[in-house]
Amino acid sequence: MVKSSTKLAIFDTFKTKGNELTGEANRQREIITILANSSNSAEKTRTGISQKMAKKQGIGWKNIYSGIFRDLDEILLPMNIAQEEGRLPLKRGPKALQEIGIPYYHLTKKGILIALSISGEKNREKLLKQFFSESEPAEKEFEKILLNLINASPSFTYSIIQKYVKAFCENKIKDLLPFDLSKLKEISDDSLMIQKEILSAFVKLSKLDREKTIGFLDKIT
Repeated sequence: MVKSSTKLAIFDTFKTKGNELTGEANRQREIITILANSSNSAEKTRTGISQKMAKKQGIGWKNIYSGIFRDLDEILLPMNIAQEEGRLPLKRGPKALQEIGIPYYHLTKKGILIALSISGEKNREKLLKQFFSESEPAEKEFEKILLNLINASPSFTYSIIQKYVKAFCENKIKDLLPFDLSKLKEISDDSLMIQKEILSAFVKLSKLDREKTIGFLDKIT
C-alpha cells in the first residue's frame, strides 16, 4: 500500500492494484462527502454517517462504525478538517448520555477545500463558493482566477485543487491554509508543466489553427 505522509489517507492506493484506493481512503472520502452534502444533523453523527455508508454498501452499519469513529476522532477532528457543530438530545440510553447528547459534525474551511479535491463530488461549484465566502485578503487573488476558470474549464480547475491537496497529504506542502496555489511551483509536476505549455501555445495560434487543434483533440479524447 502506498501510504500518505499525513494521517489523511484520501489518496492512498494499493501498490499491487494500480491506482485503486484503499478501504481507508474510500472511507475517509465518504465521511468528508457526507459532511459536505448533508443538511440533516442526524446524518452527521457517527451513527448517522455509519448508517448512510452502510446502506450504500449493503452491509450492517455496526460493521463500519469503529472505522468511522477512529477516522473522526483520530484524524478529521484533530486535523481541524471537521468540527463538532452541535449535539442532538437522546430520549433513551444512559442518563449521562441523554444530558450531553450525541455530537454531530460539519466541515471546516480546510475540510471544504479537501472535499473539493475528491473526484465525483457533485456540489463542487457550491462548495467552491462556500470556501471563498470565508476567504482571507491573501486568498482573493486565487478566488478571482479560479471562479473565472471554472466556467471555461471545470476539470482543469478542480485538478489544480486536487494536486494542491494531494501535495499536502504527501507532506510536500506544510499547510493548506491560507490557500496559496503558488506553493505548487515548488513541486515537480510534469502534468502541470504540460498543461501550461499547451495553454501558452494555444493562445498564440490563429483562429483557424485553434479550430484545427480542437478538432484534433476531439478525435483523440
